[in-house]
Order: sequence, then structure tokens, then C-alpha cells
Amino acid sequence: MGERIGVYPGTFDPITLGHLDIIRRGAKLVDRLIIGVTTNPSKNPMFTPDERIAMVEREMATQGIENVSVVGFNALLMKFAERQGATVIVRGLRAVADFEYEYQMAGMNQQLNDRIETIFLMADVSLQPIASKLVKEIAMFGGDISDFVTPDVRDDVIARIETTGRLGDY
Repeated sequence: MGERIGVYPGTFDPITLGHLDIIRRGAKLVDRLIIGVTTNPSKNPMFTPDERIAMVEREMATQGIENVSVVGFNALLMKFAERQGATVIVRGLRAVADFEYEYQMAGMNQQLNDRIETIFLMADVSLQPIASKLVKEIAMFGGDISDFVTPDVRDDVIARIETTGRLGDY
């Protein structure tokens, strides 16, 4: 059997401690984990795709997770996974609401390519409530996001808010 390659897709706007938990754990399950940073305009991104890729790369270097690479993509997930040679899609679950959406997506992805398995990792209990959208909203209203993101990401979010005065203005 060849190298086991996994893909962990997301917008990572911004990358949170919850994402880092799933990356750390997912990286143990495969030989190489590709973090696919995707565009999703419906999520009102705070950071450009290139900024998010750089942010995730910086966090991977800081965390010392070595079997991980970061790749941007703007395509159907299964096509991206195929191009990367992946056999596994890694997804994190926070709550029952996540499961319903992810279950449907996994079923659709299986219809597109049944050679790529989707595996779900439950978020660490202490990290379950963390969502990038909520992190941005808390920061916008002057709340402390230190418990949800790394210090560098916190600084990135605060700097963006101070620069633009609002979210999604790039």
C-alpha cells in the first residue's frame, strides 16, 4: 500500500484552536495531511484566500506539525482530493447540527467518488463551541478571542478589524 494521503478542507477564516485540534489528530491517521484552504464567499470572509493560506502555513510551522502541507483550492472537494492523490477526507464535528450537514455531504461525495472515504473526528469537548464565524463576531464587538485562537491569529483578527472597521472588506 502506498502513502496514505488525507485532505482536511475548510475556509479557515480564521483558523481556530478547534481546527488545530482536528489537524493534529488527523495528521496522526495518515502519512500526509493536506489542508485545503477553500474559497467560500457565502461565509463573508475576513481574510483573502492568500492571507488564509499564509496564516495556516504559519500556524503549522509554529505548531511543529510536520506531515502537513497547505494548498489553496477553488474546486469541487472530490476533484481537489483526487488531484492530491487523497484516499481520505477528514472532517471535524462539533455538534449534532454539524453531523446532519456533514452526513449529507459525505453521502454526496461518496456518490462522486467511492474510493475516497470520509472520516469524522469529534472536536475536543473544550473546543466544541468554537466556530470561526463566532470568533469574528466576538472580536468585532470588542470581545476577547484569546481562548479560541492562537495569539498570532488573535493579532491578525484585531489588526484586520482596526484596519477595515468591519468584516469581509478585502
